[in-house]
Amino acid sequence: MKQLKGITWNHSRGYTSIVACAQRFSELNPDVDIVWEKRSLQAFADEPINELAKRYDFLIIDHPWAGFAARTKVILALNDYLSEAYLKDQEKNTVGKSHESYSINGKQWALAIDAATPVAASRPDLFKKLNLKFPETFNDLIELSKTGMVSIPGIPQDSLMSFYMICSTIGEDVCQRKERVISEKTGIKALELLRELGKNIKPENYDFNPIKVYEAMTLTDDYLYSPFAYGYTNYSRNGYARKHLKFHDMVAIGGQKLITTLGGTGLAISAESKHKEIAGKFVEYVGSEATQKGVFFDNGGQPGHRQAWLDKRSNELTDNFFQHTLPALDRAFLRPRYHGHMYFQDRAGAPIRDYMMKGGNPSDILKKLNELYIQSLEQ
Repeated sequence: MKQLKGITWNHSRGYTSIVACAQRFSELNPDVDIVWEKRSLQAFADEPINELAKRYDFLIIDHPWAGFAARTKVILALNDYLSEAYLKDQEKNTVGKSHESYSINGKQWALAIDAATPVAASRPDLFKKLNLKFPETFNDLIELSKTGMVSIPGIPQDSLMSFYMICSTIGEDVCQRKERVISEKTGIKALELLRELGKNIKPENYDFNPIKVYEAMTLTDDYLYSPFAYGYTNYSRNGYARKHLKFHDMVAIGGQKLITTLGGTGLAISAESKHKEIAGKFVEYVGSEATQKGVFFDNGGQPGHRQAWLDKRSNELTDNFFQHTLPALDRAFLRPRYHGHMYFQDRAGAPIRDYMMKGGNPSDILKKLNELYIQSLEQ
């Protein structure tokens, strides 16, 4: 019996989906047993994959780790275990830049089995009950936020992703030059727009990640709208939560719908695995169109395969979650993946979060971000 271990994150989307795939794979391959463990969403974003690769055969990873992986080789290049035709099909059926996000130096370091970006979510019942207008622009959003019923994921990591989002939407992507994270004009405008919204947000939101946003929206009637949190199709499915959420594309700034920051997860194989060939077979199985539409989706997964997003059944079971949010995925900004970017990502969110909460001098915040960015390039 070949025994393999994997590590994922603690939510139905990340855990029950991959456990179900492992169970079915073991039924098809009786000499293989794959056990999955889980960790918090924050640990998923933060914990270095070189440590995890010592303990697990499979890692569910965040794509900014791809640059680190390419340099350190702590996970395997999948090109050696998956056929060129298979990888070409994955590239053809990517959701936005999901497949590309795990590709560095011509090698594929993980398979995009899960696709996500911040999208909008609402409680249609509360909009109807309170006779409130659905926001279409960022100004509409600020007006709606004055009700106190708008929720955002305000922890540092998500505050940074929101900063990237506003910068991209108003015309400039971050980390494109060596000497600064963003131009002063764009950076200050982005910070000021986030502050305009942030001052109307209840303080508890600054301890929310996307999961906590959706739990607060469904467990209570305190919030009726979230403008940008990483989408979770689970909350659009009947019977999953106390109240049903409907997911939407984004509000616009100056006629441009928000360009959010691509997320999602990738399935990678540790370079230290003793069962590399069978691990490759499992990755191939999980990423296939049939599994993504079937076992993976049916057990809470949010597929990374485009055909699952276009699938009629998938949309019928999620109140058209995939159809409504796919445009946001397709235009999403691909985060920097250079080797030291995790240093920047781990530190740059806190000053943005503080500014959104308390205000201050945006020039000082931008100066701090530039310092952190230059330090990250030296890692």
